[in-house]
Amino acid sequence: MTTTRASEVPASGPTETRDSRVWVLDDPRAGTAAQAIGIAERLGLPFRRIPLAWNWKAHIAGLVPGGSLIGIPAAARQALAAEAARPDSAPDLVLSAGRRSAAVALWLKSQFGCRIVHCMSPGLGGLLRSDVFDLLVTPTHDNPTPARNVLPIMGAPHRVTPLTLKQAAAAWEDRLSHLPRPRVALLVGGPPGGINMPPVRAMMVGKQVARLAGAQGGTVLATTSRRTGGEATEALSAGLARVMHLLFRWGEPGPNPYLGFLATADAIVVTADSVSMISEACATGAPVFYVVPEQAGRRQQRFIDRFEAAGLIRPLEDSIAPWPRRVLDESARVADEIRQRFGLPGTTM
Repeated sequence: MTTTRASEVPASGPTETRDSRVWVLDDPRAGTAAQAIGIAERLGLPFRRIPLAWNWKAHIAGLVPGGSLIGIPAAARQALAAEAARPDSAPDLVLSAGRRSAAVALWLKSQFGCRIVHCMSPGLGGLLRSDVFDLLVTPTHDNPTPARNVLPIMGAPHRVTPLTLKQAAAAWEDRLSHLPRPRVALLVGGPPGGINMPPVRAMMVGKQVARLAGAQGGTVLATTSRRTGGEATEALSAGLARVMHLLFRWGEPGPNPYLGFLATADAIVVTADSVSMISEACATGAPVFYVVPEQAGRRQQRFIDRFEAAGLIRPLEDSIAPWPRRVLDESARVADEIRQRFGLPGTTM
């Protein structure tokens, strides 16, 4: 099992070392893995990322109450088990996110007695043994059942921190300094669980944001995601044509300006389908607005309702003016809870 580096996002905590006893189960899905990694980076302790890979049996993994390594290819399964069995390597604390990773975390606990902190739903098998988890980090919009080992949080943990924003602002400000303010960051997702946002919807969003930014002589800084789709991206570009703008298309070459856009924006607009992007936007001090609520699924709509009721976001209407709101930093809050519950050293990074 190899030790990997902390990331595409600038590290906000110590890098991993070979003898770390904190393990992070690194799901191949970046948005899922980022929840566990983000918490680990805020712990202020060395940690190791354990990359996971899955085969066609992966959908069964979350059904086994006691945890299992089902779905991990044989060579990777043997390497993980051997690494965990080494006296100088076995984990004391495992951070995981997502149903597939929950099964691995439960297996590690059954074999080596480590503590496990899990984000998101642990799947059917995990729910049947929910008392085994030392801490379940569960978003309030999933309506978690109160329990001693359940920590409700707003939105999703992530890797956007005060430090990463400061670093991104320093890295991107010169490249964006010629663009007039206000700068409006536009973060575009796509249908939950699918791809290809309807092009007409993308154009409508582009036109609305362009009108508001243009009325103040400002700039739009737009990015799309893997769920947006090519046709919708081109429609968005057409909608933004009337105002000065930058558009980063998902997958295009060159550095991704996502963090730079977040760090330097005067206002942020996000499509209502993305829990992660709205959570990350709320880690900044800029006002955050949501658009196209009709694109949100039932779960995302509950999330929008909770965030709006808490005064963290507002629907985009006829103004991008700021209002007083708190900066959301749930990853740090989870890290503080872990240290307090388990008596770990360190301070939030």
